[in-house]
Amino acid sequence: MKSVVVTGSSTGIGWGIAKVLIARGFRVFGSVRKAADGERLQKEFGPNFMPLVFDITDAAAVAKGAEQVAAALNGETLAGLVNNAGIAVAGPLLYLKLDEFRQQIEVNLTGQLVVTQAFAPLLGADRSRRGDPGRIVMISSVGGKNANPFMGPYCASKFGLEGMSESLRRELMMFGIDVIVVAPGAVATPIWAKADEVDVNQYANTPYMPALLGLKSYMVTLGKQGLPPERLGETVRVALTAARPKTRYTVTPDRFQNFLVNALPKRMVDNMVAGRLGLKKSA
Repeated sequence: MKSVVVTGSSTGIGWGIAKVLIARGFRVFGSVRKAADGERLQKEFGPNFMPLVFDITDAAAVAKGAEQVAAALNGETLAGLVNNAGIAVAGPLLYLKLDEFRQQIEVNLTGQLVVTQAFAPLLGADRSRRGDPGRIVMISSVGGKNANPFMGPYCASKFGLEGMSESLRRELMMFGIDVIVVAPGAVATPIWAKADEVDVNQYANTPYMPALLGLKSYMVTLGKQGLPPERLGETVRVALTAARPKTRYTVTPDRFQNFLVNALPKRMVDNMVAGRLGLKKSA
């Protein structure tokens, strides 16, 4: 039985990944921040789910989780590490609190490196382990290539994750460890539903307030139309098992829109987005 670590497995995409992998015969070590969530998932998924309780920004706790996995592997390699845990901070960059921006980068970028460093020896960076080298799957976003207004902190973290993943993939070739990016669009998970709970009133006295209200409504609608988390789980399974995996998989409910945003000149896309949100300069 192959073993995979999935961070942020309590809900959403991480939950969908764990569900699919376990159904396909993997043993999943899933990170959660609350022990109660781990107990709930064990009851739901059965004996092939083993919870790891840590926050990805807590290096000591992550290291302890890696020790638990190492003991369970008994000298064999870990087949995969799925860096999924993350948060989304929104707001206009000119008025955003710097602490919020730092927290976004700490979780979505630094936290991914904390986890990667802790589990890389189990994936095969420690050559004394038995078995084939494992793979790392980084959960990025379509926002890791194209940034939306008011999602600057989140997009900055995902752009950074894409760059870090590319560097890491080339650095880890000497160990045979591959690094693959999975970039979802809208997925029907709580992170989208929470958009309705975001308090934009702190920006009421800024020129951005009307556009923020419009984007907030749009994000809630996108979440309702999003892909099921299991769809992302299946893509991650392919990334972990394909003989010749791609370096990046994009999974989005609106593939044509994603194609246009990537294919059209940036200035044209700027004008389209600004026109939709009312961000163009007044005459």
